[in-house]
Amino acid sequence: MAESSRIDGLGPAAHAVPAVRPSPPGGAAFGDVLAAKLRAAPLSFSGHARQRIEQRSIPVDARTISRLSGGVDRAAEKGSRSALVLVDDAAFVVSVPNKTVITAVDREHMREQVFTNIDSAVIA
Repeated sequence: MAESSRIDGLGPAAHAVPAVRPSPPGGAAFGDVLAAKLRAAPLSFSGHARQRIEQRSIPVDARTISRLSGGVDRAAEKGSRSALVLVDDAAFVVSVPNKTVITAVDREHMREQVFTNIDSAVIA
């Protein structure tokens, strides 16, 4: 192997790890910017959730979405992956990292439900 393809005698230059550059002075770190963007991302509703909301006539207005989003943010701060978020007379199961509502249940159908595969519950 030619000497020019080696870095400090540690191996081929192609395997060298580039140096990590710090954030520019006064600039935000990438992780901080990413976290802020993810917090600002709106909630999405799966097809199943939209279907349940329509079938069960669950009212979802701007205030409900705001409270639901706040509940999801609080669950994310605690490291939740899947949360049950209660808003007034409705329950929403949410994939927290994806900010996606998986399903929705109204008060009438809550008594019949067993919520599984959640790691947290939030009253929003």
